[in-house]
Amino acid sequence: MKPSAAKKTRLAAQKRLCENRRATHDYEILESFVAGLVLQGWEVKSARGGRAQIVESYVVVTRGELFLLNSHFTPMISTSTHQPVEAARSRKLLMNAREIRRLIGRTREAGLTLIPLNMHLSRGKIKLSLGLARGKKQYDKRRDLQKRDWQRQQQRIVKGNFGGKAKV
Repeated sequence: MKPSAAKKTRLAAQKRLCENRRATHDYEILESFVAGLVLQGWEVKSARGGRAQIVESYVVVTRGELFLLNSHFTPMISTSTHQPVEAARSRKLLMNAREIRRLIGRTREAGLTLIPLNMHLSRGKIKLSLGLARGKKQYDKRRDLQKRDWQRQQQRIVKGNFGGKAKV
């Protein structure tokens, strides 16, 4: 049975274009927000083609506006040549003014920063999920790794796979 057109659009709306996996390892995410991105046509094409990276990017507040820095959009071969291509330019983020003021106040607190978590499609528009985050210390990262390993071992024990070869 084929999915209906509405279901196809819903599935397309949830498509992740790129993700910042280091964010949860390096930062403790306190809150998350969604913002729109101001992109040029070739950037939209390359993001939909999976050629965008936000791994080492971050968000800064300049004159009451949010900007995404250090993101990289690799230009596709089929993009037009009459536009100048800047792969690593700063890109403006679109949010409600009230939310921006709230974020400005929160980022002025000691140790809080805004980092991008993922870029996704929402109703045909490219959106960026932001996280209000606090940096983790080295011992916090080690503790999280130990906790994850212990949960993995618990799952193996529940399944009956103890990590060794079974003797018959």
